[in-house]
Amino acid sequence: MPQLNPDPWFAILTFSWLIFLIIIPTKTLNHIMPNELTPVSAEKHKTESWDWPW
Repeated sequence: MPQLNPDPWFAILTFSWLIFLIIIPTKTLNHIMPNELTPVSAEKHKTESWDWPW
């Protein structure tokens, strides 16, 4: 019975896991943040209270 021969199926399993673990994450991580982040200044903005007219 050919289903009991593990040689081709084990190779297919290992190559598919190599693709899932090595190739696909590197391709997807390149698209997550294509632009570099610029740091935001840490200065606090002045907030003024607003008196309601009623």
